[in-house]
Amino acid sequence: MSYAPTRNLVRFIAATALFAGLVAAINFAVDPLQLFGPSRYLPAMYTSDDRAQAAGLIQSQQFDTVFMGTSLAVHYRASEISERLGVRAVKLAMAGSTSLEQSFVLAAALKKKPKLVVWQMDDWIFRNSPDLDTYVPTDYYRRNVQGMASYLFGLGTLRDSLGVVAHAMPVWKFVRPLTWIGILKFHNENVDEINTLPPFFDFASTYNAKNALNSYALHVANPNAVSAGYNYETMVRNFERDAVTLIRENPDVKFKIFFPPYSILQFASMKSASPATFDIFRRFGSYALIQLAKLPNVELFDFRDAAEITHNLDFYLDVIHHSHEVDLTVLSNLNSGKGRVDPNDPAASIERLTAQVDAYRVPAPR
Repeated sequence: MSYAPTRNLVRFIAATALFAGLVAAINFAVDPLQLFGPSRYLPAMYTSDDRAQAAGLIQSQQFDTVFMGTSLAVHYRASEISERLGVRAVKLAMAGSTSLEQSFVLAAALKKKPKLVVWQMDDWIFRNSPDLDTYVPTDYYRRNVQGMASYLFGLGTLRDSLGVVAHAMPVWKFVRPLTWIGILKFHNENVDEINTLPPFFDFASTYNAKNALNSYALHVANPNAVSAGYNYETMVRNFERDAVTLIRENPDVKFKIFFPPYSILQFASMKSASPATFDIFRRFGSYALIQLAKLPNVELFDFRDAAEITHNLDFYLDVIHHSHEVDLTVLSNLNSGKGRVDPNDPAASIERLTAQVDAYRVPAPR
C-alpha cells in the first residue's frame, strides 16, 4: 500500500500554510494601510485610494478633528485645516463619495472621540448610491475577522507591502515607474499631501473661465446628466438617514458643516437645462439648511451665494470644482464666521442664490 498521495497532500497543505503564514507575517509587519497603528519598522507610505486609505488614517493618526467631503474637499491639506481652525485634523474626504459612504466612514472615525467634524456637504451627495461595499472596504472599518484576515492574507496587500519595502531600499529608483501605471499604489511619503495638487501644478491652465464656460456648455447640452439623481423624496430620506441621524447620535461632537462655493454656472446651467431639477435643488437646499440649523451641535455655513467667489470663473476648472486658493478662503471664513447661516432664517442663502441666478447673464465663451 502506497502512502505517497497522502504524503504529497500533507506536504502541499504544509507548504500552503507556510506560505500563507509568511504572507500574513510580512503584511502585518509592513501594514501598508497602517490598519494596526502607525508604521513601526519602515517609513509610512500612503495611497491616493482615499476610501481604503481613510481606514488606515483613522487608526494611525492623532487627531481631534475630522475633515470630510467629496472631490471639493480632497485637495485640502490637513495641516492647513489644523492651522487655520486651531485644531489637529485628519482628512478623510473621498472623491465622488455619497452621504452613505461619508456617514459610514465618519461613524468609524467618531469612535476615536474627536471633538469636531468639519463636513463639506452638497445636495449631490444625497442621491441614491450603490451598496456601501461596492467601493468602500467596509470590513477594514468594522475591523472584523473577515476584514483583518482578507487584509493580512491578501496577495494585493502583499504587493503593497513589497512596494513599501522597495521604497525604503535603493531598488526603489528601478521600480518607481510601477507607481505611474498603478501597479504599486503606495507612493506618497507625506500624509499631508494625499490627493493634493503639487506646487508645480499648472493652476492657470486648469482653473480659468474658458474651462468653466466649456463645462457650462456641456451641461446645457445634456439635461439628462444635469438632472441625474435629483429626486426630492430620495434626497430627503438619505439626508435624514446619513446626516441628521449621525449628528443627533453624537451630541458631544461639534459639527461645522459647510456647503461649498459651486460656480454660479452650475445653477445657471441647471435652471437652463432642467428647470424642474433647479426647483428640486431649491426645495431640498432650503429643507436641509432648516433642519441642520435646528441641531444644537451644528455650526452651519453656506458659500453657494458668495458672489465674490462664485462669479469669478477663473477660480474654476468646471462648473463645480474650484481652485486651492478658494479652499484657503473657505477655511478662513469657517474660522472667522463669514458665511455662517442665520439660524433665524436658515434658507435665506438659497433665496439670495436664486436671485443671483435669475439676474445672471452667462458671458460669451473666451
